[in-house]
Amino acid sequence: MQLLAKLRIDSFMLGILATVALAALLPARGDAAEVLDWATKIAIAVLFLLYGARLEPREALAGLRHWRLHSGVLAATFVIFPLLGLALRVLVPSVLTPDLYTGVLFLCLVPSTVQSSIAFTSMARGNVAGAVVSASLSNLIGVFATPLLVMACMKTTAGVHVSPSAVLAIVVQLLLPFLAGQLLRPRLGWVLGHPAATKTVDRGSVYLVVYAAFSAGVTAGIWHDLSARVLVSTVLVCAALLATVLALTTLGGRLLGFSRTDRIVLTFCGSKKSLATGLPMASVLFAGHPVGLIVLPLMIFHQIQLFTCAALAQRYARRADPVEAELPSGAVEPV
Repeated sequence: MQLLAKLRIDSFMLGILATVALAALLPARGDAAEVLDWATKIAIAVLFLLYGARLEPREALAGLRHWRLHSGVLAATFVIFPLLGLALRVLVPSVLTPDLYTGVLFLCLVPSTVQSSIAFTSMARGNVAGAVVSASLSNLIGVFATPLLVMACMKTTAGVHVSPSAVLAIVVQLLLPFLAGQLLRPRLGWVLGHPAATKTVDRGSVYLVVYAAFSAGVTAGIWHDLSARVLVSTVLVCAALLATVLALTTLGGRLLGFSRTDRIVLTFCGSKKSLATGLPMASVLFAGHPVGLIVLPLMIFHQIQLFTCAALAQRYARRADPVEAELPSGAVEPV
């Protein structure tokens, strides 16, 4: 693990790549695929149960008073990103295949991350309390916003039809466990006190979804048409998309007159996309479609954002004023 840290290799992404390799060699078929489907649904429900248990309601309500910051993050996540995704339609079919464009558009519609947005904000000496509320609010709203945006944007632009029943399935699978976690917070404290256990649930649920999606792709034979040129093009498109949003959120924070700590929140929470939330949504919304190809851009974008935001957070931390550097993590600058 120390060697991976020195080489700046993300162990989570290595686990995802290993899962993809396992799916390629030993895809789930027949009864095993059905068992995997149920196991994945249960793991995702437990994941969002823990998400709900982690969020302190009183802290969330207090943080909502900073509505301008949270509105900026939501606008970047659910307005700027979707508009950029729609504009990228011009790259089909010269740069992106229709299925990969569907994946790029989908990644533009999913909510922000929670854990990494907060971690990078803390590393950069930003407003951690604001990041907690913004990222959590993005995921909560995303349960409704993402399926609705998929229905609105993809029927005419990406040629994908999503039924209203899929929206209901997303609510049942993600929102209800989240609300249950809120209600069960006092009884789940012993679980939240063991970071290793919650980390296992976080990553294990993602591994299951990745394995299921890529197993389906292998059994359907959809990977034979994915060339190296198209794969490289997808990586470049994801990198350009992230760079554009980082520039827009950085400029937006200055134009809106945010403090340095709040600009950091807008930059990190507004530019990131959640793999943990996006993958389960894709498995429900795109049932019957090549889910493995559709989620590939999100997986690529996730890795690029981790490397880029880690470097950016370190740069912010180095440039912090001495007074800011002495503030405790998550402290708000004095007005």
